[in-house]
This record gives sequence, C-alpha cells and structure tokens, in this order.
Amino acid sequence: MKEIKYRPIGIIHTPHKEAEGTPIQPKGAKGIKGEIEIYPEYEEGLKDLDGFSHIILLFHCHLSGKYTLRQKPFMDDEEHGIFAMRGPSRPNPIGLSVVKLNNVEGNIIEIENVDIIDETPLLDIKPFVPEFDQNEVERIGWLAENVKDLSEARDDGRFLEPDK
Repeated sequence: MKEIKYRPIGIIHTPHKEAEGTPIQPKGAKGIKGEIEIYPEYEEGLKDLDGFSHIILLFHCHLSGKYTLRQKPFMDDEEHGIFAMRGPSRPNPIGLSVVKLNNVEGNIIEIENVDIIDETPLLDIKPFVPEFDQNEVERIGWLAENVKDLSEARDDGRFLEPDK
C-alpha cells in the first residue's frame, strides 16, 4: 500500500488564528472555546455524541512544515525522535486532542480546552471513555522533567511551512 487518502468530515473553528502563541496541549488551553462544523453528509453520525463529556478529535495538521525524524520539541532544548514527541510536523501530520464537549446542536459541536488552529480539517471524532483510554502510566520519557511547564507552553511557529 503506497497511499492512503482521507476526506475531512468537518472543520474546526477556534480563536487561534495562527500557530504561534497557540497552546500546545488541551490541558494548557483551559477554558478556551471553539466549535466544530460537521459537514451535512456526516451530521447523522453525531447521534448520541452529546452523552459524552469529552471527545477525541483526530485532525490534519494542515499548516505543518517538512518533517525530520529528529526534532527539538516545544518543551525541551534537545532533539528527540519524532515518534517520542507530539509535534505536528510528522510523516503523516495527524493531530490528536481530547477536548471537553459542551453541546451538540445540529451539525455544530461546541467544545472547550481547544489547542487547535482555526480552520483545521477534522478527520474523525471518537468518544473519550476513561475505562478505554486511560492507563496507569509508569514513565513519560524525556517529558518527566518538563511536563510541569505545560500550562505556559505555547507554539512558537517552529513547525510551520517555511514559506508561510
């Protein structure tokens, strides 16, 4: 298999108009609200989503630049392997965020704790279920020393396309 194609199911609208200054994780975006506009042909798939307090968003990091297999992430001064970090410039620029679900009205989903850039294409939504999605964690690698700084960490634009 050489190529896989995905089609967006909607668009994410947020107050973050550019990468620089955007929180880098939902926990650092406490209280920031946004909404998702689901395309009409997918609206029926939203049935019963409002029964969940949190959802997992999978999206296309449409502004990410060329990737390298080793990069310096936002929360460290040393390079790490791309698969040991969560930056957007990757072989497949797919982002993942767990956000709070506030409301579903027709094809509009109101969300909170949003760390996603405005106009980001949405690929999929999954309900967040703690019994499925939370594991007891024994180690968090290089982030162990830096995770305390998450609430202040912001995108500085380092992963954008060079010409944008």
